[in-house]
Amino acid sequence: MRDFLSSYSIGKGSIIIKLMKDNSNMKTEPIHTVDALLEENRVFKPEKSFLSQANVKDAGIYKDAQKNPKKYWENWAKKLDWFQKWNKILEWKPPFAQWFIGGKLNACYNCVDRHVKGPNKNKAALIWEGEPGEQRILTYWEVYREVNKFANALKSLGVKKGDRVAIYLPMIPEAVISMLACARIGAIHTVVFGGFSAEALKDRINDAQAKVLITADGSYRRGTVVPLKNMADKAIENCPSIHHVVIVRRANNEIHVKEGRDHWFHRLIQKAKHYCEPEKMDSEDILFTLYTSGTTGKPKGIVHTTGGYMTGVLATTNMVFDLKPEDVFWCTADVGWVTGHSYVVYGPMANGATQVIYEGAPDWPERDRFWKLIEKYGVTIFYTAPTAIRAFMKWGVEWPKSCNLSSLRLLGSVGEPINPEAWMWYHKHIGGGQCPVVDTWWQTETGSIMIAPLPGIMPTKPGSATKPLPGIDAVVLNDEGEKVKTGGGYLAIRKPWPSMLRGIYGDPERFKKTYFRKWKDIYFPADGCKIDDDGYYWLLGRVDDIMLVAGHNISTMEVESALVSHHSVAESAVIGITDDVKGQAIAAFVTLKEGHAPSKEVEERLKAHVAHAIGAIARPSKVLFAEDLPKTRSGKIMRRLLRDIAEGRALGDVTTLSDANVIEKLKKRYEEES
Repeated sequence: MRDFLSSYSIGKGSIIIKLMKDNSNMKTEPIHTVDALLEENRVFKPEKSFLSQANVKDAGIYKDAQKNPKKYWENWAKKLDWFQKWNKILEWKPPFAQWFIGGKLNACYNCVDRHVKGPNKNKAALIWEGEPGEQRILTYWEVYREVNKFANALKSLGVKKGDRVAIYLPMIPEAVISMLACARIGAIHTVVFGGFSAEALKDRINDAQAKVLITADGSYRRGTVVPLKNMADKAIENCPSIHHVVIVRRANNEIHVKEGRDHWFHRLIQKAKHYCEPEKMDSEDILFTLYTSGTTGKPKGIVHTTGGYMTGVLATTNMVFDLKPEDVFWCTADVGWVTGHSYVVYGPMANGATQVIYEGAPDWPERDRFWKLIEKYGVTIFYTAPTAIRAFMKWGVEWPKSCNLSSLRLLGSVGEPINPEAWMWYHKHIGGGQCPVVDTWWQTETGSIMIAPLPGIMPTKPGSATKPLPGIDAVVLNDEGEKVKTGGGYLAIRKPWPSMLRGIYGDPERFKKTYFRKWKDIYFPADGCKIDDDGYYWLLGRVDDIMLVAGHNISTMEVESALVSHHSVAESAVIGITDDVKGQAIAAFVTLKEGHAPSKEVEERLKAHVAHAIGAIARPSKVLFAEDLPKTRSGKIMRRLLRDIAEGRALGDVTTLSDANVIEKLKKRYEEES
């Protein structure tokens, strides 16, 4: 793999991150380089009032962590409750790491038990709202009671330490309770997103060899009932490891209940004892496996253990989100994704947070649903994805303007690199120009946030995740493994960190080949990155999203950012297509904002806009207008499928798509216009 960013550098006169001066003048204003952007005060420094009360006020934390990273992480681990202290902080035999060796703890105990012994006992833990509008508020004491009873219920079904339990639920409190109940008894949970198909569920159950499946009769999505139990029944026809199915009553839709195998959640709870002794888990015992799509389309079961993972999510929730006891935290992710594991369940609850969880779509029944929830519950910290932010931009500012968002004090972004235009819109229209924006880079595999600003001390730049967190040795390397001081290369992590994955479930060789293949003993996230003169990191997405056009390496994100900076564009996805002359040419799939219609004139205008923003070499050969783009359920654009369309190949695995119809429509349109 050649150095795909050798053509570019960030610094004087750079071309990478370009931003319009003002949204209202996008047609005529010149697009500025990073230097011009900085000169126009596009670096946002923390407010003095924020710094004065910030959890992290001293920038010396970076040097301290770099000087002694093991001691740094040990100090965070001490903030957890342990049944038995470790006898060794770290054992690193690349590519395998073990943290806090000999230590004993329980993740559930750290999320609920220790809070009910103090002032948090009657504090709201979960503020839940269903899509139809029902509301439940569960205190830490109420969560504790439910978790204990359900843990005993699982035991009554024969579940023991080390058994795997699959969870296929909507965003309801029972999803959190199920995860914590598994953790309490030492069962390994595998959460499968409630929007996945029966086929996707079957594959994950079989790979994990799950013994019990927890599901619901149905869930709500845009006003309709999704028949989860029916899909679960179809999946487990070919899942011989499943002995029992637990059903949460949610939508009261008609389902089939198989005698002896199927059990109602509420009935099991009623019969269960009120207290379940938490299992004393070794620090390196598996807490959960979570499946993420591989480049081959075959899902990988990422393994996370207990002590290191809990240390990572406890620390990052506290530092990155500046979490305070009085905050109302809302991470919009589903628990079917790692963001939901780390920043809905384990991180916030280990810190004793009050948080909002919501079942449904952001645009149901109207496009102000998120903003109404923020207003209703006084949300202070809001963490969502760039895909969602771009959708909000597309819908228009009138929706957030109609609600009182003054309770917000910090905004977060997660899931993929955020383009500067979306960053600025988010900061201005959601944060009122006052809230710090923490753009976070991390992966399912890293377990917790790796690159992000500490909001009390780190100035931010629109589009940059800023710098690696204390204790994280992330650098930019070239192909030879040499450190890049400024310019482009590959993101790399040179030293182990507590929350790192411990492997791929049942496949240690795939773990080595996937993550440690490029350089000896160095973790390779497969993301491109540029580093500027200030040492700020600009993530560019996966290296397989780099196009080689006439000998020039061009990032898909770079072209997408240029397209989205145009006043008419809501979202874009860019791929390279085979070209006899250039090797690769650029094809852009574009979704326009409401009020803008596709036309040949708009197509030519967008091509010219990209050429002006980046250079003629980046001018798209094709622009295809689409009502929507193919995305996973977590909101990531699946460029792999767009390449399949463009190259005329059979479509690869589509089980993780949020809407399979989107890709079929695009395929048909592309073939008609080619």
